[in-house]
Amino acid sequence: MDSQPGASPYSVPAGCPMHRERQTSLYGPEFASNPQRVYDEFRAHGPAAPIELAPGVDATLIVQHEAALRVLQNPALFARDARRWGALREGRVPLDSPVLPMMAYRPNCLFTDGTEHLRLRKAVTESLARLNSSRLSRDVERIGDYLIDQFIERGSADLLNDYAKLLPLLLFNQLFGCPGDIGDRLTRNMAAIFDGEDVLRANADLTACLMELVAFKRRTPGEDITSWLIQHPAGLRDEELKDQLVMLMGAGVEPERNLIANALLLLLSTDGSGANRRGSGMLVEDALDDVLWNNPPIANYATHYPVQDIDLGGGVTLKADTPVLISFAAANSDPELTDARQTLSKGAHLAWGAGPHVCPAKSPAQLIALTAIEKILNAVPDLTLAIPASTVEWRPGPFHRALVSLPVRFSPSAARHTATAAQAMPSAHRVPAPETVSAPHRAAHAEAQKKPKGWWSSFLDVFRV
Repeated sequence: MDSQPGASPYSVPAGCPMHRERQTSLYGPEFASNPQRVYDEFRAHGPAAPIELAPGVDATLIVQHEAALRVLQNPALFARDARRWGALREGRVPLDSPVLPMMAYRPNCLFTDGTEHLRLRKAVTESLARLNSSRLSRDVERIGDYLIDQFIERGSADLLNDYAKLLPLLLFNQLFGCPGDIGDRLTRNMAAIFDGEDVLRANADLTACLMELVAFKRRTPGEDITSWLIQHPAGLRDEELKDQLVMLMGAGVEPERNLIANALLLLLSTDGSGANRRGSGMLVEDALDDVLWNNPPIANYATHYPVQDIDLGGGVTLKADTPVLISFAAANSDPELTDARQTLSKGAHLAWGAGPHVCPAKSPAQLIALTAIEKILNAVPDLTLAIPASTVEWRPGPFHRALVSLPVRFSPSAARHTATAAQAMPSAHRVPAPETVSAPHRAAHAEAQKKPKGWWSSFLDVFRV
């Protein structure tokens, strides 16, 4: 049954303690400063609660672990296809809303169901399976060296914006086989979308440059994810290829940077004795598990649409064709998981999702974070927080658990790697230089040279011979 115009996506009896005149906002600084208080309040009254993701964008948030699994593991009743979103179809969602790039339908495996989802997911998972873990580690280390060299002489840095934010963006340019100008635009526009800055323009330019990348890779294939998707037997159309790449960047860049930064915050925070947790013997792997339980990088997402009105229990009815989000953070802190939380069991948290849409890149994502964190800790052994951990600022937004910055201090030293790194880069891993690509692309490259270089072009200047 379709929802009625103006109807709430969440139905509770008027006498219920959770009955509200309006939904709770998840995009302001108050929520960002203490989301767990909000989750606890929601969960005390039922398995779900009405929320506002952005001005004019209403949804329901699942906050209990059992209810989250019920939604995630039941695709027959809870679809992922955002074309079901009644309020968007009826024009009740602002088209310039900052959440639309993360929620609107794209023909990729995140927003499809049934056989179409299986076809697209198979192309993605089998392409990701071709990644070599040793090469992936070397790529992360190389990018880490490059970024560290940009601030190592200063004696201070913002590990969020100088390191954790940039490393996944540059890595995906490497994994996609991006030429310099396309990679610069990908980096710039993906960052703008995640930060909610001029999202309509950023989304349009992201689409354009990914279509350019697909065309380039059809002409000049390489050992990269874009080429492997093109070559996959699923026979993806250009539009489908572009949207699988959008999905991979969206699922990899923002979560990865938050996983890296949140784990670094934990490792550099002091324990009861005054020593930082790293110095007290906390392993990087343990810090990553702690973050996935307690500060999952994507806190609220996995939008589903009930195919009919569904009684969730506790007096909650989920209306058909209205967005229902999973709070991975709230599900992980559910008191019903007491035993699993006491041991931080790797198998019980929902940070990677569950069901047919479970994250297909869990192992690479963990390897990237582990390598990036070990790289910075080994390169800068006296790294310390520049402010008390309790005073860090969290970035507002409904989907993520993300720091605004992570200021640190350390003993300055000379840059060590970028002068000789190009010679160390295996030729099979290099992105083609401009002279090896087509005339139209060379012309675009020449035009790009007139503009200030972006991070990816600057990185390629070092790692291209």
